[in-house]
Amino acid sequence: MDKPEHAAKATAGHRPILYLENVSVSFDGFKALNDLTIYIDEGELRCIIGPNGAGKTTMMDVITGKTRPDQGSVYFGQTLDLTKLDEYQIAHAGIGRKFQKPTVFPAHTVFENLELAMHTNKNTWHTLFTRLTAEQTASIDEVLETVALKDQKSQQAAYLSHGQKQWLEIGMLLMQNPRVLLVDEPVAGMTHQESERTAELLTSLAGKHSVVVVEHDMDFIRSIAKKVTVLHEGSVLAEGPMEKVQNDAKVIEVYLGE
Repeated sequence: MDKPEHAAKATAGHRPILYLENVSVSFDGFKALNDLTIYIDEGELRCIIGPNGAGKTTMMDVITGKTRPDQGSVYFGQTLDLTKLDEYQIAHAGIGRKFQKPTVFPAHTVFENLELAMHTNKNTWHTLFTRLTAEQTASIDEVLETVALKDQKSQQAAYLSHGQKQWLEIGMLLMQNPRVLLVDEPVAGMTHQESERTAELLTSLAGKHSVVVVEHDMDFIRSIAKKVTVLHEGSVLAEGPMEKVQNDAKVIEVYLGE
C-alpha cells in the first residue's frame, strides 16, 4: 500500500506538524477552499496572506474543527485526523487559535486571566478558589515575561491598551502550551510601537511553537516573514521567501498590486 502523501513528506527531510491535503470547502455553491494543500513544519513561523475571500479564515476554521471539509485530509502530526475531532478536542490536542478581536476577562486581573486559561483546569472558575502550586505560579510568571505584561499582572484586563489585550490573549493560549498557534490579524488597530513588540513576540515563539500568522499589513509581514503562503480563490497561488513572493507577477496582479 502506498504511503499517504503527508507521511511520505515527513520522511523526505521535512518535519511537518500540520497537513492540509487537497482540501475543498463549499458554501452554497461558492468554493471557499479549492483543492488546498499546505504543510506547516514543526517550529516554523508561517505567514498567510491573500485578498479578502481568498480562504484564509476558512482554512483556520477547518484546522480548528469549526468547519468540516467537503473533501481532503487534515492531520496534526502523522496520525491525528482533525476532521474526526470537535473543536474542544483539537484545542486540547495542542492547536490554539487567536481571533482578531481579543477575548479576555475584563473584570479580572492579567494574572487571573492567565490562571483561568490553564490547560489543567477543567472548570473555568475553579482556579480562582484553588491555591496554585509553585510550578503553576512559575508558568504564569514565565508567560507574563514572554508577553511583556509582568508590570501589569495585578491590573484589570479592562484597563489594558488594545495591544496589551492582544498580548494577554496570546499569553492565555500559551498557558495551554500549544504546539501550533493560529494568529488572525494580530496587529489590527495597534500603534506602531505595539506592532513592533508583537513582531518580536511572535518571532520569539517560533521554534518552541509552530506559529501561523494571517495578516493584511504587508509592512508587518515583511518584518517577520521567513516563508509566506499566498492564497487566492481558495488555493495556493505562491509560496516561498517574502522576496520571491512579492516579486511574483501573479501575486502582484491579484493582491500586492491592488
